[in-house]
Amino acid sequence: MAANSSLTELVQLAALPASAADSVEIVGADPVFPTRYKPVAPGAAAIAATGLAAADLWALKTGRRQQVRVNARAAAAALRSSRYLKIDGEKPAEDPEKITGFYPLRDGRWMYLHCNFFNLRDRNLAVLGAPAKRDAVARAVATWDGLELEHAIFEAGGACSFVRSEEEWRALPQMHAVARLPLLEIVRIGDAPARPLPDGDRPLSGVRVLDLTRVLAGPTCARTLAEHGADVLRVTREDLPDMGPTDFDTGIGKLCTHIDLRNPRQAETMRSLIRECDVFSQSYRPGSLARRGLSPEALAELRPGIVYVTLSAWGHEGPWRDRRGYDTVVQSANGMAWRPNNERPAFLPYSAQDYVAGYLLAYGAMVALGRRVREGGSWFVRGSLAGAGHWIRQHGLLDPSEYANLPAELPAGELQSLLTEHNSPIGRITHLAPVVRMSETPARWSRPSVPRGFHQPVWPARE
Repeated sequence: MAANSSLTELVQLAALPASAADSVEIVGADPVFPTRYKPVAPGAAAIAATGLAAADLWALKTGRRQQVRVNARAAAAALRSSRYLKIDGEKPAEDPEKITGFYPLRDGRWMYLHCNFFNLRDRNLAVLGAPAKRDAVARAVATWDGLELEHAIFEAGGACSFVRSEEEWRALPQMHAVARLPLLEIVRIGDAPARPLPDGDRPLSGVRVLDLTRVLAGPTCARTLAEHGADVLRVTREDLPDMGPTDFDTGIGKLCTHIDLRNPRQAETMRSLIRECDVFSQSYRPGSLARRGLSPEALAELRPGIVYVTLSAWGHEGPWRDRRGYDTVVQSANGMAWRPNNERPAFLPYSAQDYVAGYLLAYGAMVALGRRVREGGSWFVRGSLAGAGHWIRQHGLLDPSEYANLPAELPAGELQSLLTEHNSPIGRITHLAPVVRMSETPARWSRPSVPRGFHQPVWPARE
């Protein structure tokens, strides 16, 4: 399936007219980096869809249409954007005692432990009864059966996956639940009058977005809205673990504040922000925010006309719907990381599920904003990492001869042409520039990356 066909699928999924894709050009195709999967076509299509949706909002504001262009090789880089982050010319250092990784089990099969957050690391290690040393963790994992360890870690609130083949994944009830669900849902959840977009010289000027997401997919959704002019306020909690330097890549273009929803006064601050926001994006596990009165239905009552965006790892149905999950955990479960003959597993050279899901959610949010202009209403946008992975897999596999000799990185000159820099409170940031090309409203970020909690929990004034 080529990228243009994938874009047509996304246009149909959002119930847009087929002619909406006429102004979009996607050049290039898989493969770009060495992998048997074809993530570039869906990735380029999802990025192009965000441009298409932004162009549609611009047409609603001005009556003027514009052209959208995406280079597939640049899209491939965008599916691993965080790799290109530099601070003052240096790549962030990795933890020398990194516990996250693959470990052999008792029978020689493999377990993936996700320990990138200290709370998850501690829960995983508590199940294993091991200290935070790779050798000790390896010895402990080697005493376990894979399915038993996976169950024990998830029951303890940790994150991991028994590494499965595609055949094993296809036999699981969760895979069938994922396959039944739409790739992207855009559903009306309440009544509200039609509302024009705020004034401004960009598609999303004056649109206010609350970003309660972490890691890559959810933050990429909000960052994409920022690159078309939205005011994005990222909300974290001071004591929660973060992604370290990666947050400076996904945080470009955003304000950032701390709010603790356990504190009644701060919870009311959140509600005050919601009353004035347009998009609320969150990636908590299904039902988590509902217990704090922040369900889609509650927010549609609090702020009629809101667009509520939600991301989960495994989808909202199936026996794994409440499990924690991240791109690498899902890759380990669905066969993407699997290697034949019980060889050591390896991830794709992309965080494709994360980024594809993030761009799809941004597309859905902008489509919903367009519907709010045309017909009113409050809207619910939903997707998952596993759903994005399922869509990527539907694009088929490459023959090894098609990717065996591909380089692991773009040529230096080509890569340099895709990068940009800006000054931030932490130094000079080098990062990937927006990939989508817009003929009238070029995608760009107007705010620098900032440390967590850098701003007060207030909205900037609209122009």
